[in-house]
Amino acid sequence: MPCNSLVRSISPPPTRKGSKIRKDPSQAPQRRSVLESESLDSGEGQDVEPTLAAVEAGHAQIKDHLEYFVKHLSHTVRPHPGPRLSTEDYGSLYKRNQHAQGHHFVIHQHDHPISGVHYDLRLQFSETSSISFAVPYGMPGNANSQRPNRMAIETRVHNIWNNLIESASHATGSLLIWDTGEYEVMPRPQPQRQKTTDDELSASEAPEHDVDRRSESEKLFAAFRSRHIHLRLHGTKLPSEYTVALRLPSNNRVKRPSTKPRAKRRRVDPTKAAQLARQKYSAATSDTESDELSDSSKTTPPVFGADEDAAIASEDDSEDAAIRANNAYPGSENTIGSVHQRHWFLTLDRRYSGFHKERSGSNAGRWVGGWG
Repeated sequence: MPCNSLVRSISPPPTRKGSKIRKDPSQAPQRRSVLESESLDSGEGQDVEPTLAAVEAGHAQIKDHLEYFVKHLSHTVRPHPGPRLSTEDYGSLYKRNQHAQGHHFVIHQHDHPISGVHYDLRLQFSETSSISFAVPYGMPGNANSQRPNRMAIETRVHNIWNNLIESASHATGSLLIWDTGEYEVMPRPQPQRQKTTDDELSASEAPEHDVDRRSESEKLFAAFRSRHIHLRLHGTKLPSEYTVALRLPSNNRVKRPSTKPRAKRRRVDPTKAAQLARQKYSAATSDTESDELSDSSKTTPPVFGADEDAAIASEDDSEDAAIRANNAYPGSENTIGSVHQRHWFLTLDRRYSGFHKERSGSNAGRWVGGWG
């Protein structure tokens, strides 16, 4: 039987009650995994140091992310009914995808203090990196949903080990690894053509069905570039043959950086501005350098506005600008060509998921079958 979140007529995540942000950071919810374990950053136990937040932010370096996370889980996992992976199986899943042809996926349920509950779908496409989509209304699952299309927004490319290590904080909220496993890229369905008779199409003229021998990550790369992805997710909680389709419309919305100035500056007399700049510039130099610098100031204009802001920008701002420009976090490479904040359509692929449309009877016009 499927999860409750996959069978609602309209199935966004449940609305939180009491969305006020906790004032005590120690009461912030902790992130958990499909193993129903809490990611505690309190540092209990010396064997889980450094903290998750330090590792995720790059402030602490560790040699083996898998070993670190498995050790962390062994101290926090607790029994819970329902489908789940053991710590050993979770480690094995990650380990067998640590190569260029790896096809690991993870679905995060993220409860952000400001934006609320949403889902993150991350798909490994190389040895080190995963493309990421934010899905505000959750993964689709009801074949007869009143909202068949969901919005999936491209976010920054992540490290593959970020699928394992995620920290919880007062600012970012809690995160649950809702499901994980391996994905399979399905062929794009072709429009049905008029059937030909045996006389019109001889055996020698029949088309051959070539077997696609590419790896799943290579298929994902090609499908992503073609703007159409049919993705079957082999997880633990998701139903068997669960398949979704991602489509990027031609008129997709892209959030581009603004080229307008942040604020209008007051008009100043150019002569007075230049004179004032020379006075400040001369006062800051020694007597021996003043003559040379006064000559150069006639040809070199003083720095104002955006250039001055850029000169005093902090190191953190520069790093954030570089991340946005590359649309990738440090340690990952955006070789797939992901564009920040592009909007895709996400829908349940009903036929690949095993549903068919009933033509008669009480269920005429409805999609039936699949996982019930």
